[in-house]
Amino acid sequence: MKQFDPITLEIYRALYTSVAEEMGIALRRTAFSPNIKERRDYSCAVFDARGRVIAQGDHMPVHLGSMPMAVASALKAIELKPGDVVALNDPFAGGTHLPDVTLVMPVVSGPLSVVSGKRSQKGMQTDGKRQQLTTDDEPLTMFYVANRAHHADIGGATPGSMGLATDIYGEGLTIPPVRLVKDGVLDEDIMRLILANVRSHDERRGDFQAQIGSLKTGATRLLEIVERRGQREAADYANHMIEYSARLMRHAITTIPDGVYRAVDALDDDGVSDSPVPIRATITIAGSRARVDFSGSSRQVTGPVNAVAAITVSAVSYVFRCLLGDDVPASAGQMQPIEVIAPEGTVVNAVHPASVAGGNVETSQRIVDVLFKALAQALPDKIPAASQGTMNNLTIGGIDPRSEKEFSYYETVAGGMGARPHHDGLSALHTHMTNSLNTPAEALEYAYPLRVREYRIRKGSGGRGRHLGGDGVIREIETLAAAHMSLLADRRKRGPYGLHGGEDGKPGSAAIISDGKARKIGSKGSWELKAGDRVRIETPGGGGWGKK
Repeated sequence: MKQFDPITLEIYRALYTSVAEEMGIALRRTAFSPNIKERRDYSCAVFDARGRVIAQGDHMPVHLGSMPMAVASALKAIELKPGDVVALNDPFAGGTHLPDVTLVMPVVSGPLSVVSGKRSQKGMQTDGKRQQLTTDDEPLTMFYVANRAHHADIGGATPGSMGLATDIYGEGLTIPPVRLVKDGVLDEDIMRLILANVRSHDERRGDFQAQIGSLKTGATRLLEIVERRGQREAADYANHMIEYSARLMRHAITTIPDGVYRAVDALDDDGVSDSPVPIRATITIAGSRARVDFSGSSRQVTGPVNAVAAITVSAVSYVFRCLLGDDVPASAGQMQPIEVIAPEGTVVNAVHPASVAGGNVETSQRIVDVLFKALAQALPDKIPAASQGTMNNLTIGGIDPRSEKEFSYYETVAGGMGARPHHDGLSALHTHMTNSLNTPAEALEYAYPLRVREYRIRKGSGGRGRHLGGDGVIREIETLAAAHMSLLADRRKRGPYGLHGGEDGKPGSAAIISDGKARKIGSKGSWELKAGDRVRIETPGGGGWGKK
């Protein structure tokens, strides 16, 4: 492999990143559910021929950091052929939680077309000469493309598949790595099996088809790059990007003073018992390497806040990625200098059959809080106070009286960003492991028998200090039909922490308003609603930074 040219490397970084971004645009524009189309609860990435990530879209950190494990599981379980697409959501095989379904597709150059699986006689342009990329009839896999989308329902006991289950079986349909598309043709048997176990069949099918189309878009763009630049150069610069990211991460780690930094924080509870669920982290910095050890964290719990290993690695990746500049390739090299120790059977590395729906959305946020709290000891002028630390997951499902069909609505709700060393925190924002949006009121009311009654900033909820924490939001939704509602949230008992003398942000709260009377509800659970009932969510504010 030749030494890279910095200008060419930057061109390839932009090219591969643009592929992932365009995949996301295609997925968003063709998806059926508002959760994907409006909230943008999806992620896309490009992998090299060895299954190493080389580029990611500007999508959801909790998806992107864990997706490499899902791709590795898919490649280990199934020998992918041209035109194949593998689907999986198994949290214990690289997934996150069951609603997040990952699709993986090989990008094949040579005699077989990756998109259709049909023969092609078209040669590839390399160094000014037309030539076949392979010397025999075997196609060459040069890349893999993958996307992950949160389906608004994947079965289970409650609409939205985010209820208070006590094991993975109660949370919905588990999909091990299976071929959803074979030789370019959708496997209708597999699709019927999936649709028979989920709600809102038409919406689910439409979202799956959007994911498949997104992969085809990515494959087409990658093959265009190979045609213009040649297979050897395209593969070499994928390697260079990984090595370059590793060097930049090693350099970033050297800017952290050597030492051992410890922190602890906790989830309010697991929804089954009332006890806090502590997470402990010890970060050891030695030169250009870092070790993150979660020993001492809570054993896995009965309720659905357990995180699998992929989630914990993803959170670590995100935190250290924040120490790098925006123009660094988002590749596998970033984790090369970082060792993660997450003991099996703990809340940060749960084992089957633990319930894990909240591990992806709630525990991932708390892991980030703990890691930043530890790093604040080493980098006091760089690390912000805690943001809201929850995604406030709300699901509502039932029968839509307009169509007499099932509906499943899911969203996360924004909150306050933690104050920064030199600036106030921002208000009403999705922070850290999520990068989604609130569902616009117009889209929500058009798609579902729901009405947004109130939506505003929760003034004064951010922590005070030299710099103020951002404020949370108040969101009140009325259901126009009898429905089943679930809430999976946190930071209701203890507000997000302030730093260096800054005050904590205010905790969140939730209530059901029925017949004009408000009844406070817990942060995790399920409730029956009648037509006209309202769900009111007040999200936490961010912590303050510094003494006034």
